[in-house]
Amino acid sequence: MVSRTSASSVAFVGTYSGPMARLRKGARISVAAGALATLAACAGGNTPPGPGVNGVPGSINSANASHDVGLILPLTGRNAVIGARMRDAAVLALSSHGSPKLDIHDSNGPGGSLQAVNDAVAHGDAILLGPLTATDTAMVSPVALNAGLPELAFTSDSGNARPGVWVLGLTPEQQVRRMIDAARATGRKTFAAFLPDNALGHATGDGLLRACQDAGLAVPQIVYHSADPQSIVSGLKTLSAIDTRMPATAPVVAPPVADGPSAIDPVAEAPPAAPVSAAPAAPAPAVAVPPPPFDGLVLADTGLALAQVIAELKADHIDASNVQIMGPALWKAFDGKLGALHGAWYAAPDARDRNGYVAQYRAVYRQPPSPVTDLSYDAAALSGALIKQGGVTAQGLTRADGFMGVDGLFRLLPDGHVTRALAIFQIQPGGGARIVVPASREVAVRPS
Repeated sequence: MVSRTSASSVAFVGTYSGPMARLRKGARISVAAGALATLAACAGGNTPPGPGVNGVPGSINSANASHDVGLILPLTGRNAVIGARMRDAAVLALSSHGSPKLDIHDSNGPGGSLQAVNDAVAHGDAILLGPLTATDTAMVSPVALNAGLPELAFTSDSGNARPGVWVLGLTPEQQVRRMIDAARATGRKTFAAFLPDNALGHATGDGLLRACQDAGLAVPQIVYHSADPQSIVSGLKTLSAIDTRMPATAPVVAPPVADGPSAIDPVAEAPPAAPVSAAPAAPAPAVAVPPPPFDGLVLADTGLALAQVIAELKADHIDASNVQIMGPALWKAFDGKLGALHGAWYAAPDARDRNGYVAQYRAVYRQPPSPVTDLSYDAAALSGALIKQGGVTAQGLTRADGFMGVDGLFRLLPDGHVTRALAIFQIQPGGGARIVVPASREVAVRPS
C-alpha cells in the first residue's frame, strides 16, 4: 500500500499497522495538519531502534537534546535565490504544530559551509540537511560523520555517497539504471555509450558500467568525445563500426563506346548514330546496412554537441529501428525540439506526482516551486517524522520499504546511494515526449 498526502509529502511505504492503514491508496489529507502525522503513523510506533551510523547504536546523535533539523543552504551570494526557495520548502514541510524546528545555516556566510556544519554540530541537531553542491558536501561530510550526524545532501554527485551521507539529487546512475532495466524488459541485451568527456559524461558511463554488471550483462563499450566536431564524427564511427557494416559497393563497369576515331585511325569518321529515346535512370537500390554491435545506446550530450551527435547517428545508420537510444533527464527541458530523436528515451520523475506539493507551495508563497525544492521538502518531512516518532536512526532512514516523496518512491541505501522509481519518457516524432513506462511503485535495489 502506498499512502500519499495532498501535498505528496514523504510517506513511509509498506504494510502499515497504524491508522493510515485504513486509508485507501491516494487518500488526501492536509499537509500542514497531517503530513508528519502520516509519516509517524505509517512507520508504526513500535519500530525498534537500529544501529546508528558508524556503529553507534540506537538514535543517531541521541545524546543531544535539541532534536532540531539542521539545514545548510546558500542564503547569500549567487545561489541565494535557490537556497531561499529550498529553505521555504523545508519550512513548509515542518509547518505542522509540534514539528521539530529548523536550525538554518548559510553555507556562503563567514567561514562558509565548514563553519555552518560546526555550528550545527555545536547546536546538537539531530540530522543535517544539505548542503547544495558537491564541493560543499565534500567539506561538510567528514565533520558530520565524525560527530555521528547523519546527512541528507542535495547534490547529485554520487561520488559523495557513503554510509551516513545520502545523496538525494537525481543522479546519472539512477537514470541509467532505470532505463537499462526497462530496455532489458524489451529484449535489449548489449549496451554502449557515446558520452561527452566531462563530469556528467563520466558519471553516466560509471552508472552504465554498474548497471550492466549488476544485471549480469556484458561490459558495455563506452566512447568519450571532446567538444571538437571531428571527435564526435570519428568517435561515433568507431563505436558504431560503420566501416565494417557498410556492404561492399558493386564494381563500376564502363559503358560501351560507340565506334569512332581510334588510336589506330584517329581521323576516321564515326558512322551516324541511330536516334534513341532517352530512358530514365533506374533508382539506385536501397543499401541494407546491418545494425551496429549494440542494441542500446546511452547518450548524455545537450546543445550544439547533441545536434551533431544526432546528425552522425543518421550518417552511421543508428536509429530507433535497430537501437534503443537513451539520454539524460536534462532532455526533458527541451524535448519539444528533439523530434529527430523520436523513439529515444529519458528517465525522469513523473511531474504529476508533485501536483499536490506544487499547489501547497504556491498557496503559501504565491509562486511555483522549482524542482530542486522537492529535495529539501522531502528531506525535512522525512526528518521531522523520524524525530517525532522517537529519533533519527540508521534503521529508520534505510527502511527497506522506502518512502513516497514529492517525486515518487525513493529508498536510502546503507552505502549512501539512493534509488528512485522514475518514469520512462519517449520522444515523439513531432517533438515532446510521453510516458511509455510509468514510475514503478517498487524500488529497484542495487545488489550489495
